[in-house]
Amino acid sequence: MIKRLVLDVLKPHNPSVVELSEALSHLEGIDGVNVIIYEIDQQVENVKIIIAGTSIDFERIKKRLREMGATIHSVDEVAAGKRIVEEVRTPQDNSARM
Repeated sequence: MIKRLVLDVLKPHNPSVVELSEALSHLEGIDGVNVIIYEIDQQVENVKIIIAGTSIDFERIKKRLREMGATIHSVDEVAAGKRIVEEVRTPQDNSARM
């Protein structure tokens, strides 16, 4: 079962981020949705969508986003299982950025 999903999404200005987050939050198995705009163009917005829930259906999310004119650029994080495992920083994380 997917418990958290972080998506990089390209969406048109309409629907708004409010409408998009509400539409996703009404899907079964979803407890919360954050939509963060990080780039605005004349035609589109790049947003990060963070979805948390008890049983997230990725296919249903893709379908709803498509219906709203949005496209998933990438899946940036997936947390699955009985509980969410938080990321831990290691020395390798620092050397990978050089």
